[in-house]
Amino acid sequence: MAFALEGFDLDRFVRETLAEDLGEGLPGGGIDVTSESVIPSEARFSGVMDTRDPIEVAGLPVAEAFFRALDPDMTIDILVEEGASVPAGTDLMRLEGNARAMLTAERSALNTVQHLSGIATMVAQYVRAMDNPDCTLLDTRKTIPGLRMLEKYAVRMGGGANHRMGLWDAAMIKDNHVLVAGSVGEAVRRAVAAGVKDIICEVDRIDQIEPALEAGATRLLLDNMEPGTLCEAVALVAGRVPTEASGGITLATIQAKAATGVDYVSVGRLTQSAPAADIGLDFTPL
Repeated sequence: MAFALEGFDLDRFVRETLAEDLGEGLPGGGIDVTSESVIPSEARFSGVMDTRDPIEVAGLPVAEAFFRALDPDMTIDILVEEGASVPAGTDLMRLEGNARAMLTAERSALNTVQHLSGIATMVAQYVRAMDNPDCTLLDTRKTIPGLRMLEKYAVRMGGGANHRMGLWDAAMIKDNHVLVAGSVGEAVRRAVAAGVKDIICEVDRIDQIEPALEAGATRLLLDNMEPGTLCEAVALVAGRVPTEASGGITLATIQAKAATGVDYVSVGRLTQSAPAADIGLDFTPL
């Protein structure tokens, strides 16, 4: 089955990424000068992509698309499933085809798999640290511009779930919205009056909870609250809407915050700060 994400154009992503690396449109650009000057056009390689780290895998179908864009007849075998947890030393993909095509696509393919697998691996670490099947780990909108759909896909591959995808699919009322509206309640009322269905309201004090709920908030984001305050907030909400803990949550603090009874915990660094996985690609001339 072809790799597809709603709202994501894989062909365009591959085309534009390769064009950036090749310098298309720049003086002297549009060429892999090293491969074309050193590697004969008819040369063929076999290659193995493997991981030097234990990882949760994400992005292999995208890597495949880079190679096929330059050599449609390349033989490619993906050896592990997306979302799989694999130990260091695992072979992820085998390739055989035109040597120039492999070398030209190599960096774009590796960058993508390293980045997405790095995100998936960090997400899995947070899920394990949370150790709470009744609480769901969420990402945020803190994504690299142009990569949101892929990064949020990687979050799912690591065992997390997605918060809103952008500014369009839910209202999220934060402190600056409240500042203009005058109060939490008034900000929520304005969103309700505008016909917004899903209204997430950020509160950082207990006394903001009832006004937000009375005005029609459909979810509360409990921002920067310590576990004791979160417990108090969850008790006050009493299941009327889902609750989410957010703000500065780390591997060391996520278990305690999830144990307060919140429905969700959101962590911005999953997409903002995940380190790249150490994944390599070794070639053999045929």
